[in-house]
Amino acid sequence: MLPEPAATDWGFPRAATGVEVLVRYAVRHGVPARTALAGTGLLAAEGERLDVPMVTAAQELTVVRNLRRLLGEVGADVGATYRAESFGPLGLALLGSRTVRDAMDVALRFIDLTYAFVIPRVEVAGNRVTVTMDGSSLPGDVRDFLVARDATAVATVLDSLVPGGVGGRLEPRGDGALLTFGVAELDRPLARDHAQARASAAAICADLAADRRRRTGLAQDVRVLIAQQLRDGAPSAGVAAALGMSERTLRRRLAAEGVRFQQLLDEVREPLARALLTRTSLPVAEVGRRLGYSGATTFIAAYRRWTGHTPRADGRLR
Repeated sequence: MLPEPAATDWGFPRAATGVEVLVRYAVRHGVPARTALAGTGLLAAEGERLDVPMVTAAQELTVVRNLRRLLGEVGADVGATYRAESFGPLGLALLGSRTVRDAMDVALRFIDLTYAFVIPRVEVAGNRVTVTMDGSSLPGDVRDFLVARDATAVATVLDSLVPGGVGGRLEPRGDGALLTFGVAELDRPLARDHAQARASAAAICADLAADRRRRTGLAQDVRVLIAQQLRDGAPSAGVAAALGMSERTLRRRLAAEGVRFQQLLDEVREPLARALLTRTSLPVAEVGRRLGYSGATTFIAAYRRWTGHTPRADGRLR
């Protein structure tokens, strides 16, 4: 049996790589990166690469709308550009799987580490495997684009795992699509089956998923937007504006979810501070600047509040 997907809807944040795939497609077809990103608040830092690690589902939807308006219903073409490697650590876990079945199991357990808007569900009956992709919950203006993109991406990535592919048949079905293939394909071994690499990638996926699942709803999106605006201090006014609401409304809605803006700000800053202090040789003042603090003193005070001691106690003297 294969598991139910870890996410039941498409509203989760996702790595910026998914938007970069869309931007690369746009640029190859004559649409400048800044045009593809219009209305998102995102910028391409170098070529088609973004300068942020995560985006909200709403930001990716805006890019999809831009592409559809400028290039038409090219979702299937975009989906055909995806490879397992497009999904970072999840892609490595897929490629290191023992069999097609194991790869599908990993994909479903960590579906919120993908860029999917159409959540796949898998049923094994008799000698056939059916992957159902239902887009009925998607906004009507982008439904066809996203169903075509995501269904094609699923079929393309599956086929890339084994020589000659899995022989799947992809067909539209109402507001979604069906992918079917023979059940014997599930037991086909992958060429890059590597136990150590698989375990390492799976552990990274588990850590990433745990962090992203720490919050849901509005709080989840606020964390992503805080990370995007961190160098500017991530003021609540800027985050609220990115969400199309006032600061007061943002505070009220976060309170309804039982969380304060400052809590979310600390949740983003603390692990990043630890990572920069332990994995780089940046001076303490520069770490503070990257986290949006006005000076080393305010950053050190915050670090003491989080950990009970200063960066100096962790061996950082600069």
